[in-house]
Amino acid sequence: MLHQIIDRRLAGKNKSIANRERFLRRFRSDIRRSVTEAVRDRSIKDIENSKSISIPRKDISEPAFHHGRGGKREIVHPGNQDYLQGDRIPRRSGGSGDGGSTASNEGESQDEFTFELSREEFMQYFFEDLELPRLIQTNLMSIPNWKNMRAGYSVDGSPANIDIVRSLRSSLGRRIALGGPLVAKLRELEEQLCELNKHPNDKLSEILLLEEEIHHLKARIWRIPFIDPFDLRYVNRVRQPQPSSRAVMFCVMDVSGSMDEQRKDLSKRFFILLYLFLTRNYEHIEVVFIRHHTRADEVDEETFFHSQESGGTVVSSALELMQDIIRARYPSSEWNIYGAQASDGDNWNDDSPKCRSILEEAILPMCRYFAYIQVAEPEQNLWTEYTQLLHEHPHFAMKKVQSSSEIYPVFRELFEKQVHA
Repeated sequence: MLHQIIDRRLAGKNKSIANRERFLRRFRSDIRRSVTEAVRDRSIKDIENSKSISIPRKDISEPAFHHGRGGKREIVHPGNQDYLQGDRIPRRSGGSGDGGSTASNEGESQDEFTFELSREEFMQYFFEDLELPRLIQTNLMSIPNWKNMRAGYSVDGSPANIDIVRSLRSSLGRRIALGGPLVAKLRELEEQLCELNKHPNDKLSEILLLEEEIHHLKARIWRIPFIDPFDLRYVNRVRQPQPSSRAVMFCVMDVSGSMDEQRKDLSKRFFILLYLFLTRNYEHIEVVFIRHHTRADEVDEETFFHSQESGGTVVSSALELMQDIIRARYPSSEWNIYGAQASDGDNWNDDSPKCRSILEEAILPMCRYFAYIQVAEPEQNLWTEYTQLLHEHPHFAMKKVQSSSEIYPVFRELFEKQVHA
């Protein structure tokens, strides 16, 4: 049987979807590397825009068969006054490719192939090998995911779900059940008629009655429909709730007076990247934004990224608020809980041990993963306290970010896909 597959996807002007997808698959590793390098030169806020990237031209060569060098060949160069037949002409190589008016007799160069990635393609490669660590399926959601499952057959349904084989089987059974006795009676009457036809002169009236009865019997058999609405069988599908991986991410940012504009900008850039990653890659995820100085507040996205509020530093207020929100709205038995905290590490001295205690005893036991980002180089008292948690809690991570160019590498290191044995 010959099968034909027709691609009816809309393609832009002068674009070939099939060739482009084949190209992206073939040079996936080179494109991913170029995307990673391209991120360093652009703002996190502009990361979703399309981007021109380059890959080495040598990698895009197509395999081809051609005649190799060898054998004896005679070549005529019109107007040649320097060489005669039999002279050996030295092979000349190009320059180093650095430009200039002076040619070189050594070195080689390699041009790059530049092309444009769409917004969706760029983001696909950007987040391709990232994931939330230790994500598990939780209980059924209050608004669960539904999946259509096969559940036998029914006598009513959509015409698109008709099962032809089952319907014909039902039709055949009905016709056998209704027509079987009539066919047996017809066969019996035909045998009687055959016997009477051997002596037609003696029993002419009986023959006429038999023929009339056979005629009516055949009419009854013919009136049995080949298929009846009663015969139709439909594939039955039922909706069943499916477990879903529900997750919540707590974004905790320090906005105290010690966080200058540069440090706040680094924190915001990290959280913008995190927010973009979560909302693009996960359907059922909630994000809770917490800002703190001496007081912690749960805020919306706009306030979290753009508010200018500042003050002293009491980090424990944010962790206590996070703990209260988890207990009130996100039970750990039903949610995958994640946390990301950004601060310069400068905290009120008596408060840092309290932060470590809250994190170790209350938050980490309920979290799947918690990451702390320090946007300053000096190791402040909060960093010292948090360091004590690293060996006992493998789902706790700490990193430093001092410049915008370090945000993406640190982010990838924190959320890189784990290889499961």
